[in-house]
Amino acid sequence: MWCLGRFGDPHARKALQELGVHTAVWDMATDDLEGLSRDFTHVLHSAVHRGDGRDFEETARVNAVGTARLMTHCSVAESFLYVSSGVVYNRADRTHRYRESDPLGGAAPWLPTYPIAKITAEGVVRGLAEALELPTVTARLNIAYGPYGHGGVPMILFNQMRAGQPCAVPREGQNYCNLLHTDDVVRQVPLLWDAARVPARVVNWGGDEEVGITDLLEYMSALTGVPVQLERGDYSRGTAVTRAAPPPPPTPSMNWSAAPRSWTWPRSWCPMCAAVMTPARCGRRGSCPSPPRARASSG
Repeated sequence: MWCLGRFGDPHARKALQELGVHTAVWDMATDDLEGLSRDFTHVLHSAVHRGDGRDFEETARVNAVGTARLMTHCSVAESFLYVSSGVVYNRADRTHRYRESDPLGGAAPWLPTYPIAKITAEGVVRGLAEALELPTVTARLNIAYGPYGHGGVPMILFNQMRAGQPCAVPREGQNYCNLLHTDDVVRQVPLLWDAARVPARVVNWGGDEEVGITDLLEYMSALTGVPVQLERGDYSRGTAVTRAAPPPPPTPSMNWSAAPRSWTWPRSWCPMCAAVMTPARCGRRGSCPSPPRARASSG
């Protein structure tokens, strides 16, 4: 097994190597894949250059060229999985359940170049899947969350809460999403590889439950004791609730509100300590270190 990435976090690379994973540094904005083996059976491509919110041309170039390099290099693979995002959809009302055939367009006021990154790469994936006869599936991931990396959007929002920053929500109603736990993400990757085909298949990838972001914020506040400030306005982090086309990924095994103390938070600390609750309520007896700051990732 190989993992390619920029590896800005050397600890992440070391952890993979200790598990027996071969690693190689690859910046898809600048690097080719010369010297890397071509004999891969299955490929998962989740790297993304999200852009700076202003340079749409460079965002499109990096994602198109990087994706093309990877697909052509791994053209003899049995299957190729590209991880896209629900951000690609042309926004309808907040309760619309997006299907894979819905219009694309994307709008992300919080990072306007991000939808372009995913839409551009999806086009390259479609074209090369047929040109290379490489069985491919594009999975438009909803919101993943769990104890790995920065924890996903729920953790980003929780860090805002802890910092005393207001969380932007719609003036009326709320945004909805289909949360998917990282354990389910890992479990479903081989099943998505099995769904790869030529022409490329496109599927929505998320949990079965429709979760309101405002409800999620209030749930995290009730769970941890950290107050939440809801800033109602015209701009918020838009999310999408999706409806998968048959055959959908299997039903997730993790309910989003089933056991949050064990999986919503980074492993090095717990929500009890983060909320400055009494050490007696923490399994580590108050020995948790300070919560780490979230780090950006390319994939």
